[in-house]
Amino acid sequence: MKHRNTRAILAVLILAITVTAFVYYFIHNPSVKQQLSTVSPMVLALVMLLYFCMFGSLSLINDSTVKLCKVRLGKHQNILLTSYTAVINFFGPLQSGPAFRAVYLKKKYKINLKTYAFASLIYYFLFAAYSGVFLLSGLLKYWLIPLAVLGLLVAYLASRNKILKPKLAKLDLPNIYYLAGATFLQVCITVLIYFTELKSVSPSITFGQAVIYTGAANFALFVSITPGAIGFREAFLVFSQRLHHISNSTIVAANVLDRAVYIVVLLMLALFILITHAKQQLISDTNNLD
Repeated sequence: MKHRNTRAILAVLILAITVTAFVYYFIHNPSVKQQLSTVSPMVLALVMLLYFCMFGSLSLINDSTVKLCKVRLGKHQNILLTSYTAVINFFGPLQSGPAFRAVYLKKKYKINLKTYAFASLIYYFLFAAYSGVFLLSGLLKYWLIPLAVLGLLVAYLASRNKILKPKLAKLDLPNIYYLAGATFLQVCITVLIYFTELKSVSPSITFGQAVIYTGAANFALFVSITPGAIGFREAFLVFSQRLHHISNSTIVAANVLDRAVYIVVLLMLALFILITHAKQQLISDTNNLD
């Protein structure tokens, strides 16, 4: 409990510092306001559409992760669960979405939490691997192919490991390819989102820069304790500036745009949840099994 309280205080502190820094930077750098003023409604609509595509990829990831554990989710149930966890993960306390999803799957489908946690770790490994390659794509170039072969070799050796082998035996392994494809789709959609945002505030941005930028931004997922990794993502992007060569003003403008659109999309999802009574349905599903 003490650890959770400390983490909550730290999250609020980081969020406050980040918002203050954003406001200060915005006031003292008129170029950010000028960049945002050039964003057209069509761009906002396109980013919103891409975010809904992103939630589609998250539904596929959720479905494939559960299938790895030899459990089948209904399509309607999967969409409701993905939408609800996305909303509470942002607006709820301390990234609580995955915890709710794990508890729900345990009670509703009797899923083994250790097996589900291991399957989730495979997803995070894939997400980190794709993001790492994207981050270093400007440096690796033709080394991407031998790196991919090396990755396959490492995966094969890991599957033969005495510690991992019993855990892998509990999974429906063919679904790893499904999970890998869904995760790659998620990362690619993220590239399109960030490229659209960056291009709208700075027309000189190239697609290659957006790929590297995405790789850096994605790693904020692993250390974030604030909603949407606010503060952490921006820090990662500034620290990786020598790789993507995008200015601070463009980073700030693109992130302000991204946060604003993302919150609107989440509010739309929240409205969908209210209309469909998804929260009551999911909670009643778990309560009926108590």
